Amino acid sequence: MHLIEKLDDLLFGGEMLLRAAAERLMTGALFNPLQHSMRVDPYPAYKQLRERDPVHRSYPADGWVLTRYEDIFTILSDRTFSADERNWLRYERERARNTRAQIPDVYEVGIVSMLRSDPPDHTRLRTLVSKAFTPRAVERMRPRIEAVVDEIVDGLKQRQSFDLMADFASPLPVVIIAEMLGVDVADQPRFRAWSNDAIRLLGDGSKDDRRRAFVALNEMRLWLEGQIEQRRREPREDLLSGLVAAEEAGDHLTTMELFSTCLLLLIAGNETTTNLIGNGTIALLRNPEQLELLRAEPERLSNTIEEMLRYDSPVQLTSRIALEDRDFAGKRFQRGQQIVLLLGAGNRDPQRFPDPDRLDIKREDVHPLSFGHGIHYCLGAQLARLEARIAFERLLANIPNFHAGSGEIVWGENTVLRGPRVLPLAA
Repeated sequence: MHLIEKLDDLLFGGEMLLRAAAERLMTGALFNPLQHSMRVDPYPAYKQLRERDPVHRSYPADGWVLTRYEDIFTILSDRTFSADERNWLRYERERARNTRAQIPDVYEVGIVSMLRSDPPDHTRLRTLVSKAFTPRAVERMRPRIEAVVDEIVDGLKQRQSFDLMADFASPLPVVIIAEMLGVDVADQPRFRAWSNDAIRLLGDGSKDDRRRAFVALNEMRLWLEGQIEQRRREPREDLLSGLVAAEEAGDHLTTMELFSTCLLLLIAGNETTTNLIGNGTIALLRNPEQLELLRAEPERLSNTIEEMLRYDSPVQLTSRIALEDRDFAGKRFQRGQQIVLLLGAGNRDPQRFPDPDRLDIKREDVHPLSFGHGIHYCLGAQLARLEARIAFERLLANIPNFHAGSGEIVWGENTVLRGPRVLPLAA
């Protein structure tokens, strides 16, 4: 690490400590997503914030942290809050720090997904991609998902113990999204490795994390450019060919837009489903009466998936930027301030969900915030639900007595995506 980079980190770290101290003094609460306890169980901290300061002025975030369901729902529905991070007051400063650390800016290199863009760019990109994720299109994938799950589960049935994440929850969605895009079987292992490294861009990872992510992104971009040229010459029956050919009012995706879209599908399609299966399994194991109810009444599985999403969301937070000064819930938001939306906290709001800290697979009218809301609602939400449903169907039917195995659960370190990295089970 260069001396300038070390000094930069020291100054920045000192500033953040001072800001955090001021935050605690002024509000009596503190949002610190980097604490280890937030990885293991963030919900007590969410509850404290929601009760003490639900629209919380966060000085380290240079903005606000929201924890109530209705507040989060409102912001996600409001077009005066932007998903484009270039509107953030601190954006130029962060970009300069990254430049000094030789970390590219995602907007400058053109790998920003539709999740971090606003209309009309967002509208254009989503229109071109959304046809691949209609309910009918997703349902057509059911036989292949079932076949992949059955193949994995058949192997697990022969074992007395296994790691649910490494042996089941992680490979499943990568295989599905890779097959959707038309990735050859031989390329799928590195496809998974790229995904694992790319998520280091999300949250509050270190500079080394971000550098590693960009190495993976560059490798994936070079590979994808070759794949795109192949599809242009010889289209196949796969999603990548469909994206290459996608047209709406004479408009096509550029090569970089194809790359950013495939990257989004890879990360979202991988991590969301993986974490949903992992978090949902832990929730059932820690609530054995609910697991027994599901075993006795498997027809409750669709509702159980919604309750799993609410109870321990695979995506814990997102953010928006205020495009104008405005009053909100008794506070004053200023243009350019960041609004951190704690989806996991909103899903445990007692004003929306009675007895929110209890897993209840009979709970009605769930509608969790886990996939967002509004124009940026997750395109792959139905695919994730279908994969999770089939995964649990097959686990319950073929390994009906699965239970916690020996060894500890190891949680991931990402501040945005929540889920275990190791989950030992026994048959």
